Amino acid sequence: MASIEIKVPDIGGHQGVPVIELLAKPGDTIAKDQGLVTLESDKATMEIPSSAAGVLKELKVKVGDEVSEGSVIAVLESAEAASAAMPSKPAEAPKLESPQAAPTMAAPAAPAPKAAGASGRQADVECRIVVLGAGPGGYTAAFRAADLGLDTVLIERYPQLGGVCLNVGCIPSKALLHAAEIIEEAKHAAAYGVDFGTAKIDLDKLRKHKEKVVGTLNSGLAGMAKQRKVRVLTGVGRFVSPNEIEVEGADGKKLVRFEQCIIAAGSQPVKLPAFPWDDARVMDSTDALMLADIPKQLLVVGGGIIGLEMACVYSALGSAVTVVEFMPQLMPGTDPDLVKPLADLLKKRGVAVHLSTKVAKVEAKKDALHATFEGEKAPANTKYDRALVSVGRRPNGGKIDADKAGVVVDERGFIAVDRQMRTNVPHIFAIGDLVGQPMLAHKATHEGKLAAEVAAGEKREWVARVIPSVAYTDPEVAWVGVTETEAKAKGLKIGVAKFPWAASGRAIGLGRTEGFTKLIFDEATHRVIGGGIVGTRAGELIAEITLAIEMGCEAGDIGHSIHPHPTLSESVAMSAEVFEGSITDLYIPKKK
Repeated sequence: MASIEIKVPDIGGHQGVPVIELLAKPGDTIAKDQGLVTLESDKATMEIPSSAAGVLKELKVKVGDEVSEGSVIAVLESAEAASAAMPSKPAEAPKLESPQAAPTMAAPAAPAPKAAGASGRQADVECRIVVLGAGPGGYTAAFRAADLGLDTVLIERYPQLGGVCLNVGCIPSKALLHAAEIIEEAKHAAAYGVDFGTAKIDLDKLRKHKEKVVGTLNSGLAGMAKQRKVRVLTGVGRFVSPNEIEVEGADGKKLVRFEQCIIAAGSQPVKLPAFPWDDARVMDSTDALMLADIPKQLLVVGGGIIGLEMACVYSALGSAVTVVEFMPQLMPGTDPDLVKPLADLLKKRGVAVHLSTKVAKVEAKKDALHATFEGEKAPANTKYDRALVSVGRRPNGGKIDADKAGVVVDERGFIAVDRQMRTNVPHIFAIGDLVGQPMLAHKATHEGKLAAEVAAGEKREWVARVIPSVAYTDPEVAWVGVTETEAKAKGLKIGVAKFPWAASGRAIGLGRTEGFTKLIFDEATHRVIGGGIVGTRAGELIAEITLAIEMGCEAGDIGHSIHPHPTLSESVAMSAEVFEGSITDLYIPKKK
C-alpha cells in the first residue's frame, strides 16, 4: 500500500484560510475528487477534493486550523503506486459555494490551437495591456487597469465608447421604454380623474431624446478615458500572434504589441435564415432602436427579454404588435408565475401572443412582409409592415482570430476562462458575453474589473454568488438566484413566500397592483437562495434580494430590517414575514 499526501491546491493566492468543516474521517474509503475539508475565506467557501482514491489514513487538520497552498491536509493509503505522487497538472480551481454557480468558469476542453509566431513587424503602438472591445466590461477593465498604473490601450469598433449596450442596446432601449411607460401611465391616469387625452408622438423628438441620452454617456466615457490616459484606437481588432493585435480602422491598419490582453469583444444578434435580411423591413434589435417609423403591424419573433421590451415600446407608440415564441411560455427559463402578470397586461393592451409557434417563412413583397406560421395554435398567414427578429445573441469569439494567439474558442464562439478570467493562454483574459451566459452588462462589468486587477498582480477570483436578471417590460420582471422551477427540478427542499402587491399601500396608490414579490428559502437553514419580483420598478428592488443572498441572510434578517412605509420595497420584508408566519398585513390561516 502506498501512502499519499493530499495537499491544498492553488486556491487563488489566499493565505491562512481557516478550515470550517471536515467532510471525511479516518477509515473512510475516498473516491478521487471527493471533498475532504471545506475552507472559508472572506469571500468564498471552497471544498478541497482528494487528488486520488484510497482509504483515509489520517486527517492532518481540524476545524479552526489555517491552511495555504501546499499545506498537507490528509494522508491516504492506496494500492496504486502510480497514484503516490501528486499530479503534475494543477488541481481544478475550487468552486464557490453558491446557489447559482458562475457559468463562466469552465476550463477549456478543446485542444489549444497552435499560436502564430510574432509578425516581426514594427509595432505602431506598444502597451502593457490592451482591451479588445469597449462595452461595459471592456471600458471598465481598461479604466481599472489604468487606475492600477498599467499603460492601457482600448480598442473599439464603434466611433464612440460604450459598445452595444450604450450605443445600440441597453441604454437607448431604456430611454424608449421610459417614453412608453409615460404613454401608458397617461392613459391609466384617466381612471383616477386626470385625463391627458390621446398622446401625440413626435418621432423626431423622441429619436433625438434617445440620441441625447446616448451622447451624454458617450462623452462622459471619452472624458474619463482621457483623464486616465487610456489610449483609444477605433477599428476592428484581430489577433496576429499571442502578443499582437492588428486594428483596421478608417485610417488604415495599426499593429498593437502588448504584454497582456483582455478580450471583451461581446456578441451580436442571431439572424435566422428564414428571413429576408436584405430587406430593411426585417430588423434586429439594433435596427428596432433606430426608430425609423412606427409600423402599423409589427411582428416580433422571440418572446425573450429583448423582444418583449421592444413589444412594449412599439405597442405604446401605436403599433399593433404580434409576438411569436417557439417555446410554450414567454421568457423561457423564468418562473411562469412571474411572467403571467406581464402576459395578462400585454393581452389587455392588445398585444397578440402566440406560444409554441414557429415562423416558418417570411416573404418580402412590395406591399408587406408575408409571414407563414407553424404550430398547433399558429395564427393564419399574415402581412406585417416590419418584423423584429430577437431570438438571442451569438458571441464574437470566432471573429477575432483568437486561434493565432493560441486561445481556445468553441464552435459556438465562446471562450472558456477560469475564476480569474484567464483563458488557456495565461496572459490573455476574456470577459463578458463571449465567456458564457448570462449575457448581461452588469456581469461583464464585474468580470472586467476582476480581470484588470488580476492582470495588475492582485490576488482576486470570481466571488459573485448570484447574478440578477431584469426584463424592463411593463410591468418589469426581475429574478435572482435559484428559481422555483429550478429548485423543484433539482429536488431541493425549499420554502416559497409571496407577498401580493394587491396588499401594498404604495402599489394601490400607484394603481399597479398586478405584481408580487417572491422569496425562495432553503427549508433547513431559512437562508434566502432566490427571489423574483414582477411589477413596476422591479429592477430597482431586486438588488436587495441579491445582497441578501450574497450575505447569507435568513428570513429573520430581512423581515426584522425596518423598511420605509409606504414603499414597494416593503414587499421584500413582508415576503420574509410570510415565510416566518409573522405577517400582519395579510391573513394567512395556520395549517392544522
